[in-house]
Amino acid sequence: MEAYEDFALVYDTFMDETPYDEWCSRILSVLRQAGIEDGLVLDLGCGTGSMTERLARAGYDMIGVDLSGRMLDIALKKKEKSGLDILYLQQDMREFELYGTVRAVVCVCDSLNYLLEEEELKETFALVNNYLDPGGLFLFDFNTPYKYGTVIGDCTIAENRDDCSFIWENYYEKDSGLNEYDLTIFVREEGGLFRRFTETHVQRGYAPETVRRLAQEAGLCWAGAMDADTGGPVGPESERIFAVAKEQGKDGNSKR
Repeated sequence: MEAYEDFALVYDTFMDETPYDEWCSRILSVLRQAGIEDGLVLDLGCGTGSMTERLARAGYDMIGVDLSGRMLDIALKKKEKSGLDILYLQQDMREFELYGTVRAVVCVCDSLNYLLEEEELKETFALVNNYLDPGGLFLFDFNTPYKYGTVIGDCTIAENRDDCSFIWENYYEKDSGLNEYDLTIFVREEGGLFRRFTETHVQRGYAPETVRRLAQEAGLCWAGAMDADTGGPVGPESERIFAVAKEQGKDGNSKR
């Protein structure tokens, strides 16, 4: 699983059109319908803290976990500016540890797609189930094979800004379901010169039925899923799925 390094410096710039507010509203709606209006919530794969900050402003006691120290550095700067009480931990989601349980776990912006093996996804789901309060919720999204193979696979995306630009080259491998993207980024530094750096990231698309099976095998109770872009039912051309699963086991309930 790759950690964001130099790309972290410009991540928020190039992600400024990400619908965080829309995602947050959906998360808050699900949480409040379940009666979870406050308490501890974990943002797993929190990145630069964009969703963590929003949920903290909504009244939750937030913990953010991410593998990348550089992404967390930016999250901490946001925390200093906002004054919000957020605990950030640098941990691998496949092995994360908390001091106790939380009322809910959220994981958005295809963080789970960095887990390249089904067993890694299942292990992460099992940890989530372990650290959830009885009946707690896991709200997460993931990209599908359709998105990688049909929508963005084997294409090049470029974007130019005043102080930075990037070239994003995708390579999709159908047999393995892996999508590799090579990033070439140019950032203006003091003196007006641009620094060039590159990073390679690999993600794997997961079919909804696979994710549901792995979540259930890990002990979670599947509560439902929707097309994250339309809010409608999941279909063969859904690119990103928003799913909800529920903790089970701590109260003796084994129904799925």
